[in-house]
Amino acid sequence: MEPADLTAAPLDRAAGYRLLNELAGPQTQEGTLRGLDALAPGFPDWIVTALFGGTYQRPGLELRDRQLLNLAALAALGGVEPQLADHVRNSLRAGLTAGQITESMVHLAPYIGVPKALAGLRVVTATLAESPSGAGA
Repeated sequence: MEPADLTAAPLDRAAGYRLLNELAGPQTQEGTLRGLDALAPGFPDWIVTALFGGTYQRPGLELRDRQLLNLAALAALGGVEPQLADHVRNSLRAGLTAGQITESMVHLAPYIGVPKALAGLRVVTATLAESPSGAGA
């Protein structure tokens, strides 16, 4: 199969940075991405372009649904607490409530195991406690 025979994948760098800014705020670009770029030049740009400018740009799922899937995948992986905390905050900005985020961890328990669900709940609880948008939502 020739590349011309394939459907072009959405890959919009500018849209990726706009979406990341919407979800995570400008401090992510100014702090986290710069720090990672100093360690691994080009890697943060690839992440933003491929994920937020590519995968997130595909039709078929709403942003809220994508965030819910991210929460499930990260909780299932385990050992990725900083990323899970980031996606808890992103999920709040995408329209999920604190209660829905918490319930997603409970729902995952029979699928990913109680220890991983409990670990996810610990991250959710700590993140919601520090997030003004998570309080009482």
